[in-house]
Amino acid sequence: MDGLSHFHNHLSMQAGAYQNSTWVVGTAKCGVEEGSLMIGQSAIVAPSGEIVAVSVSLEDEVITARCDLELGRRYRETIFDLAQHRQPEHYRLIVERTGPVLPKAESLA
Repeated sequence: MDGLSHFHNHLSMQAGAYQNSTWVVGTAKCGVEEGSLMIGQSAIVAPSGEIVAVSVSLEDEVITARCDLELGRRYRETIFDLAQHRQPEHYRLIVERTGPVLPKAESLA
């Protein structure tokens, strides 16, 4: 396990919480299982991306947080108001292509 394992674990939970405007509860095993060290670091992340609770040991541990469910609604209705901002017609190129588009041979000459 490298020094960035905890960082990346939390970063992915924070990004998911923020981008989806929802609370994220990430549970993680700790200790050694089948010869592998488990990283632990269970966390509760707010829709803002803020970590509001995190486990701190490699022992059995329970974390709790008071989660304001309206906080997610505020993010969904302002920052990530997909009904207002998403424009599916602009995704056409993405969904119609698979793989890279290579330049034509004559344009390379």
